[in-house]
Amino acid sequence: MQAQQDILVEIGTEELPPKSLQALAKSLATGLEVGLQQANLNYGQVQVYAAPRRLAVWIASVQTQQDDQTLERKGPALKAAYDQEGQPTKALLGFARSCGLDVSDLFTEETDKGTWLMARQVKPGAPLTSLLPGLVEQALKHLPIPKPMRWGDSAIEFVRPVHWVVLMLGDQVVPATILGLPTGKTTRGHRFHAPQEIEISLPSEYALILEEQGFVLADFDQRRERICDQVERVADSLDARPVIDEALLDEVTALNEWPHALAGCFDEQFLQVPAECLVSAMKGHQKFFHCIAPNGELMARFITVSNIASQNPAAVVSGNERVIRPRLSDAQFFWNQDLKQPLNAFLPALEKVVFQQQLGTVADKVARLEQLASELATELNVESAAAQRAARLAKCDLMSLMVGEFPELQGTMGRYYAQHQGESSAVAQAIEQHYWPRFAGDDLPQDALDQIIAIADRLDTIVGIYAIGQGPTGDKDPFALRRAALGLARIIIEKDLPLDIAYWVERAAETYAQLQINVEQQAEIVRFIVSRLKSYYQDEGVAAQVFDAVRDTGVTRLVELNQRIQAVRHFASLEQAEPLSAANKRIANILKKVAQPWPDEVNEALFEQNAERALWAAFCQVRAESLAAMTQGDYQLALVVLAVLREPVDAFFDQVHVMTDNAQLQTNRIAMLNHIRQAFLAVADISRLAV
Repeated sequence: MQAQQDILVEIGTEELPPKSLQALAKSLATGLEVGLQQANLNYGQVQVYAAPRRLAVWIASVQTQQDDQTLERKGPALKAAYDQEGQPTKALLGFARSCGLDVSDLFTEETDKGTWLMARQVKPGAPLTSLLPGLVEQALKHLPIPKPMRWGDSAIEFVRPVHWVVLMLGDQVVPATILGLPTGKTTRGHRFHAPQEIEISLPSEYALILEEQGFVLADFDQRRERICDQVERVADSLDARPVIDEALLDEVTALNEWPHALAGCFDEQFLQVPAECLVSAMKGHQKFFHCIAPNGELMARFITVSNIASQNPAAVVSGNERVIRPRLSDAQFFWNQDLKQPLNAFLPALEKVVFQQQLGTVADKVARLEQLASELATELNVESAAAQRAARLAKCDLMSLMVGEFPELQGTMGRYYAQHQGESSAVAQAIEQHYWPRFAGDDLPQDALDQIIAIADRLDTIVGIYAIGQGPTGDKDPFALRRAALGLARIIIEKDLPLDIAYWVERAAETYAQLQINVEQQAEIVRFIVSRLKSYYQDEGVAAQVFDAVRDTGVTRLVELNQRIQAVRHFASLEQAEPLSAANKRIANILKKVAQPWPDEVNEALFEQNAERALWAAFCQVRAESLAAMTQGDYQLALVVLAVLREPVDAFFDQVHVMTDNAQLQTNRIAMLNHIRQAFLAVADISRLAV
């Protein structure tokens, strides 16, 4: 058994970008694992460390040398290896010499093409010490670094300037030069608490040594948990509930090596400003956690996380209070200034903001939204005037000072300003919620008016951007059309709206007077929207082939599509599903061989065998019931009814030859199979379920 040792890799840098810290560390670990696997080296536990000034990976029990490899090389054929006197030919001697062997060391091997001379050699495995530097360099090359930096006069690039590199195998340094620096076994601690070099004795002791001697919690998850606990304890002391946003918590964790949570406060006069504005200022600018009072209202308190155990924490708090005050003062100023004019006063300014160069201004978009919203309102029995008003005001807050400073408040500020100028609560709510859902899993717009504006907004964007050829390609989606399409589909399905997406894509296309969006483009847009549901249903536990079976029917009423998917999902769980799916696939393959149009009329007088009589009788018995179920929208019942055809279908294919030489019989049997196939296709193409 090969010897095993732990390895430690640490890259010490300037402060790393907090939002990509975890991705960088995980990528480094993955790259090292891939390298070890490709080198056929076994290893054990992998521990990833990520802190503001370091990326590190400890891998336990790594095989310290590759296994020896037995290699076989094929030489000349036996008949060409020796001359008539039985002496080795030049070909044989050259082959043996190239292998570093004597002719006597070779052996013969019989194959179906004759007998050949072979050489067997043992290639010693390389030691890990010779392989490790290259594995590290390869892993570093594949880190997700969009904009690498250079520093000093070096041509070396990395995400941030590098100051030290640790590379250890067991308790020994693996000598190498990585990122322009010699490797060692000394790391550095906290920039202020322990700036001196700290020697690592063993890879397994890395995190403990850093914590005890360096005032650094290298483990990201451990640091995150400590911050969360500290914030909650500080909030408890204030009789408050902290709002711990997961993304903010991750960012704060990535900014701190030795976190200490502290409470601060601000002037209560700022509470006259909408809470969302104050929260945005605290979170966005200062990375503060805000606090909620027992009555559910925002408190004039905040919790900050300092990267230092200060001997004078009051000074740290005072500094944070001093910094946040002008931010909150700005928010207060923006609020007061924006309130000096009604929301619709911002409309003219939208004429100067380009939505997309080929699609006009935001004001042009608003005009299209008004038209679409009015038509959608009529379809969904909502007051058309309210829909037009909400659409007209939906984008006005984009020109407000507050949204200019805090873009994430778009919609929210529109609601506040609409309420302030006396708009109805329904219109104000629609202005805010037409942006919902903002991300995967987000809440959907609550009321019909909110949903109408949300649908109109997404339709307009998707149709317009697609029409000018700027749809998503690969991993590029600059206009977030995938997210818009999924949000649109979720609203329609989960809110049970009877909308045909193909019709509304056509209506949205007609609002673009300057574009000629043809039928083929519209069909492509519909396919794009429907295709986004594949991952949506997979998240719901629906198999991809179930979705494909329904999508292939071309249904564009998304609520109906959902009903069919649920029906096929249930059908797939039945014991009849597998044989019937296979039978449908067989029928489909038979029909492909027959020129269309497929025969329709079935003549019972031409039945020769009991199996075809039994199948047709069974089908005629269930066809009406299946059609009635589909008419009522009960697609699950329709498939369950058709499932009784399993046994007669199996018997038919066991006993009847469809493609008989008798053209009349063949046509009659194909007509019967076509009827059965079309009955299933009326719900879904269940042949897609066949393995």
